[in-house]
Amino acid sequence: MKPTLVVLAAGMGSRYGKLKQMDGFGPNGETIIDYSIYDAIQAGFGKVVFIVREYFLQEFKDKINPKFGDRIELQYVTQELTNIPEGIDVHPEREKPWGTAHAVWVAKDIVKEPFAVINADDFYGSDSYKVLNDYFQNNHSEDYAVVAYRLKNTLSDHGTVNRGVCYSNNSGHLTKVVECEKIQREEDGVIRFPGENNDKQELTNDTLVSMNMWAFLPSYFNHVNDQFSDFLRNFGKELKSEFYIPAAIDKLINEGTLNVNVLDTDSSWFGVTYQADKPIVMEKLNKLIADGAYPNKIY
Repeated sequence: MKPTLVVLAAGMGSRYGKLKQMDGFGPNGETIIDYSIYDAIQAGFGKVVFIVREYFLQEFKDKINPKFGDRIELQYVTQELTNIPEGIDVHPEREKPWGTAHAVWVAKDIVKEPFAVINADDFYGSDSYKVLNDYFQNNHSEDYAVVAYRLKNTLSDHGTVNRGVCYSNNSGHLTKVVECEKIQREEDGVIRFPGENNDKQELTNDTLVSMNMWAFLPSYFNHVNDQFSDFLRNFGKELKSEFYIPAAIDKLINEGTLNVNVLDTDSSWFGVTYQADKPIVMEKLNKLIADGAYPNKIY
């Protein structure tokens, strides 16, 4: 069975100033999502499911379908405030949906096969999709997985970054993800971040970090349904509370419900948050094309 790729594309782009998931970065106006779909097709995925908002659903379809509709199955699901379990009251003035774990949960009615999850505005590199497909084809357990990147392949030349450092046991199973903030390579070449007492902590080039690229099974929806209901009962009256994938997975690990394998990749990762990131992303894509990693036209 071919796996499905679930693309989290419901973000409103408030820091970017517009819907960055539909902005062009490649030499022919390709979006980052275009490269993700291309890599998924090349790796052997059979379907792509986009999690979007209702207000830009048609515009999104009009941009994606002509490019890839004849190459891979495409489906769309909307993530709205009203997509929640029945019988739970939430704050009537809330505007944003409930975060990444909720975004995946809304696909519960159409995803029936093993699936990967990515962010729409992150470039993950072709090797990561091959790693995921290999895992799906060879995993005969109920384990999930996270694709972990070498820290050196996720740093910025233009400032500090926040990264979730992955810790695993001797069996290669994820034990926890620790969020480290303001990471940067300093003038002496060493990667550091400020610790709890503002003392400098060091990380190695090969420290493994999560960039929100996951391998799940359909059991995710049952596991997370109960958690999401509990989350809404506790935090549903708040205006900005969010239900994140790492928190949901961490709870399942700590309860002993499942194992999460750590899969490492040689791919370089880059993403876009602000308008100032755009020329940097364009430069990196052009270099990948010049190096032969991608054709000049991918559709």
